[in-house]
Amino acid sequence: MAVKDLIIPKNYENKLDVISTEVAIKYVKDLFEKRLAHHLNLMRISAPLYVRKSSGLNDDLNGTERPVSFDIKEISSEDMQIVHSLAKWKRMALKRYNIGVGKGIYTDMNAIRRDEILDNLHSAYVDQWDWEKIIDKNQRTLEYLKITVQHILKALKETERELDIVFENLEPFVYEEVFYITTQELEDKYPDKSPKEREYLITKEHKTVCLMQIGDKLRSGKPHDGRAPDYDDWHLNADILLYYPILDCVVEISSMGIRVDAKSLKEQLKKAGCEDRIKLPFHQMLLQQELPLTIGGGIGQSRICLILLNKAHIGEVQVSQWSDEMRKACDENHIHLL
Repeated sequence: MAVKDLIIPKNYENKLDVISTEVAIKYVKDLFEKRLAHHLNLMRISAPLYVRKSSGLNDDLNGTERPVSFDIKEISSEDMQIVHSLAKWKRMALKRYNIGVGKGIYTDMNAIRRDEILDNLHSAYVDQWDWEKIIDKNQRTLEYLKITVQHILKALKETERELDIVFENLEPFVYEEVFYITTQELEDKYPDKSPKEREYLITKEHKTVCLMQIGDKLRSGKPHDGRAPDYDDWHLNADILLYYPILDCVVEISSMGIRVDAKSLKEQLKKAGCEDRIKLPFHQMLLQQELPLTIGGGIGQSRICLILLNKAHIGEVQVSQWSDEMRKACDENHIHLL
């Protein structure tokens, strides 16, 4: 990223020093994951850092990102891939652990996304809470999706309230009231704007937005954004967006959705030109209805910490790698990268 694109907030005040920041990060993560587990009925499990390339379990994100691959000396038959997310792996885990309907799992997911454009909100190192929950057929609706979004925002707001008691100089930015809109409705509202411009305008107006139905083509002939065809159902997914005044920008804190069933998997693979994936083990299990129906997503740990701790750069709440030019610009503007 060019430093000219770095957002430097005017008169930025770093409200917590490095030690206080580290203490607050631990406080936020401990509290939020407990509240999330409570509201969504989740239990914590362990998760992989990498998977076999042939498994088909890695998340393809927008379909253009290159996973980091490596070999293991004792397993010479194929390469491993650092996960992009655990969207598919979690569904397999729910089956393997024999979790019941209405219950789910969450885990700490760490990943490397080497093709990220590094800026205030994006790092090559990804840390998020990945969660997945078993639902029944009648819950594969937008209404159930909205209820789940409300539970996530409730957990986040409760965390913010507790944090603000301990660290009294922090300003609250989380609005629990959610504005729901589909990508088609958003395009109809701002037909002459780009997808990112639309997100900015609607989120600045409503503060907390749930943007639904991402991945399929809109009436303009283009999708609002890319989405892998084999985990979220494009008609039943969403991003949770928050307006963040310190940077005057949109922060996507979660990408989530009701997952594909056999019917929507086949439809979306065909639309995406990825029908060759049908032969992969995960996809075969799904087509043979051997996997449970689920809802799930990822929630950015560092992005939540950035907002709740009133920071200007994600590097203030996680350790990653940045260009010397960016570090220098941040140092000059009281942005203390860890």
